[in-house]
Amino acid sequence: MANKKIIAQKEQEVNELAEKIKASKIVLLTDYRGITVDGVTALRADLRKSNSEYKVIKNNITRRALEKCEYEGLEGLLEGPTAVIMNSEDYLDTAKVIYEFTKANEFYKIKGGIIDGKIMTAEEIITLAKLPSKETLIGMLAGALLGNISKLAVALDQVRVQKEAND
Repeated sequence: MANKKIIAQKEQEVNELAEKIKASKIVLLTDYRGITVDGVTALRADLRKSNSEYKVIKNNITRRALEKCEYEGLEGLLEGPTAVIMNSEDYLDTAKVIYEFTKANEFYKIKGGIIDGKIMTAEEIITLAKLPSKETLIGMLAGALLGNISKLAVALDQVRVQKEAND
């Protein structure tokens, strides 16, 4: 039978991870097989820039923490080596960093995850990561609006010119 101290320690790990999962806007489960130490170090540095946390946690601990948070459907992803990436501030930057890393490292795979409380497949996460950033989308919208406003201003000016010519 397992030592009570070890059981208490594992319960504490599950509780701590469950709290982090509840507080996170994104939780990604990834397969890191075949990645070099240098590769993981570079990935961790990129993730730190977006205030993301990268941890390798035993699958059993992760499974119990997900159960505690009442997330179902991810159990099948917890096979083999699994890294857990979490961010409590912004999910888009984290998804983009991981997606770019998977493109550069053929062995690194996104298994699935949770974004804003919704369970997502790897394909859904990749689709989201391919979207332009929020700033880019706002810029595109502003450009489109500015273009229409400019056309309206030119049309109104032409109406004014025509009225002046007719008077």
